[in-house]
Amino acid sequence: MAFWAGGSPSVVDYFPSEDFYRCGYCKNESGSRSNDEPMDSTMDDAVAGDFALINKLDIQCDLKTLSDDIKESLESEGKNSKKEEPQELLQSQDFVGEKLGSGEPSHSVKVHTVPKPGKGADLSKPPCRKAKEIRKERKRLKLMQQNPAGELEGFQAQGHPPSLFPPKAKSNQPKSLEDLIFESLPENASHKLEVRLVPVSFEDPEFKSSFSQSFSLYVKYQVAIHQDPPDECGKTEFTRFLCSSPLEAETPPNGPDCGYGSFHQQYWLDGKIIAVGVIDILPNCVSSVYLYYDPDYSFLSLGVYSALREIAFTRQLHEKTSQLSYYYMGFYIHSCPKMKYKGQYRPSDLLCPETYVWVPIEQCLPSLENSKYCRFNQDPEAVDEDRSTEPDRLQVFHKRAIMPYGVYKKQQKDPSEEAAVLQYASLVGQKCSERMLLFRN
Repeated sequence: MAFWAGGSPSVVDYFPSEDFYRCGYCKNESGSRSNDEPMDSTMDDAVAGDFALINKLDIQCDLKTLSDDIKESLESEGKNSKKEEPQELLQSQDFVGEKLGSGEPSHSVKVHTVPKPGKGADLSKPPCRKAKEIRKERKRLKLMQQNPAGELEGFQAQGHPPSLFPPKAKSNQPKSLEDLIFESLPENASHKLEVRLVPVSFEDPEFKSSFSQSFSLYVKYQVAIHQDPPDECGKTEFTRFLCSSPLEAETPPNGPDCGYGSFHQQYWLDGKIIAVGVIDILPNCVSSVYLYYDPDYSFLSLGVYSALREIAFTRQLHEKTSQLSYYYMGFYIHSCPKMKYKGQYRPSDLLCPETYVWVPIEQCLPSLENSKYCRFNQDPEAVDEDRSTEPDRLQVFHKRAIMPYGVYKKQQKDPSEEAAVLQYASLVGQKCSERMLLFRN
């Protein structure tokens, strides 16, 4: 089958939703849960036979899927070096028109709003200049009016260096993200920070040798930060949660040097692990899965640092593999402070829960202020372009055989079976239903 060219298909099992499920995010007792995580086709759903998934919600809280556009952040950073623009990392500076129905994260819109008191500079006004610079500029203009031909000599005669004419290039330009993250330290630095990218595999010697220290850090973090009981933070739970990945490692010739798969990005300070970022590296994106860190180092804002580090890392991978262009931060919950911080990284997009296209987060925030659930796509006529239209083409794996659902359903007599399969098809969409195998026993 053509859609499996270059790799084996993913096999998924679907479990219908469970009522009265307590949501781990909003703590709602009357939510519901589906153990299947439906696909967003803009993410990579197959890496050597396995997949990465995004929820299309069946749970009563305001989970939203968040993505950062790395290509846009690279473009905007160059524009940020202009004097009259705000010097912020990863802030989009323009809007490049494109249809929201493209299925990929769209470019962010630059929004000028009058800030509330204490909320920062007013971006609609020019930035303040030092009084010394203003005096020099006035003096230079006055000399030019008095003696246009000899203003250079006259100004130099008063003891000003020749380099002021023409004005020298500004040396106080904002540094790029890479300049800040990868700035080298002197040899005699008091501390040494090392970041190691380790494949999630017990066959990898580095992962195996650091497992005990990494696990101890995880327990310390869960107990202190999330108040989890120690008996719920055993090695079995840790391994199942963060060390058992469905992704198979793959190193194609046109991919990044580290290859694709699941990794632990370990932050070593003076020979000790103080944080671990769990990430998936896929053909089109880096997906941030989880971060745990030593609570004793909370003053370092390791969550912010690791996010910036992962963005810089994604941009590095993009230089080698151009199609790897997005950084996924997972769910965005507008009403949860622990998750709302993700909206500070720009340019970012949220996935519309009805049409499944990416919308700039600036356009979504006003709606989220009024309602936990809202449609982000403002086109009332827009629909999910990849909705299931031909469920009989859905691929089923049954008794070690692959067959279309149209063939499989003729062998079944249970009416609930058809309802479950059609619900699965409506969630994953037409493309993914033909690209993956739905396991039925």
